Amino acid sequence: MGQARVNCLRRRVLQGLVLCGVVAWRCEAAFAQPAGRRAALARRLLTIVIDPGHGGVDPGAIGPDGVYEKDIVLATAREFARALAARRSYHVGLTRSTDEFLPLRKRVARAHAWKADLFLSIHADALPDKEMRGLSVFTQSAQASDREAAALAMSENRADLVGGINLSRQPRDVGNILLDLTRRQTSNSSISLARDVVDQLGRDIVMLERPQRSADFAVLTAPDIPSALVELGCLSNPKEERLLQQRGYQQKIARGLVRAIESYFAAHGAV
Repeated sequence: MGQARVNCLRRRVLQGLVLCGVVAWRCEAAFAQPAGRRAALARRLLTIVIDPGHGGVDPGAIGPDGVYEKDIVLATAREFARALAARRSYHVGLTRSTDEFLPLRKRVARAHAWKADLFLSIHADALPDKEMRGLSVFTQSAQASDREAAALAMSENRADLVGGINLSRQPRDVGNILLDLTRRQTSNSSISLARDVVDQLGRDIVMLERPQRSADFAVLTAPDIPSALVELGCLSNPKEERLLQQRGYQQKIARGLVRAIESYFAAHGAV
């Protein structure tokens, strides 16, 4: 064997040993990390943005005993956020954590700023028929599913907004096509999320007749974030008004919403 070939083989062997050493060092460094750190490196935490409706000068619906929607939904949203955070699989953000007025466009803007994977707006309803009660969930649609849904959307909407997709670098025709495709995909995902909410909370929470509905809600118009609006119940019903004030009931709703989130992401390959 010539000296040149011997030298060549020697270089290859040395390079192989160096490569093995680097790989071993990286593996050792990775496993030296705490278990939580390794898990964080293994997958990105999903971001859930919870939007307690109304607030500040806007009380929302008012029950027969003077209970404000803004207070009920904030308390329930906090329970929901705590239950989600306890899973250690999510980043959780509240659009408002105090009794403040927040325009609709700012609520969605915060979801975009936090790069939300899901957006849930939490509300409580008030209906002309005080006998009606139960939880319901809405997704965005220009054509309301029924007259009651249309009336609710009209009462909830306070401002117009524009979605957060940046298409400025795309030709107009291409941008319109991409926006339309994104909206369709987001709409399908939102409907799937709403179905999971109904399925999971329907196990132990009274549901409104035809609980899965749609209407033109301004707070749900982000074209790139799957979104749903959850009506916790009817404050106009005296029995449900009392129930919605109870922390144990709020925690029961929170647990059901967590199950719905996990069911949604399991079906979409994220957990």
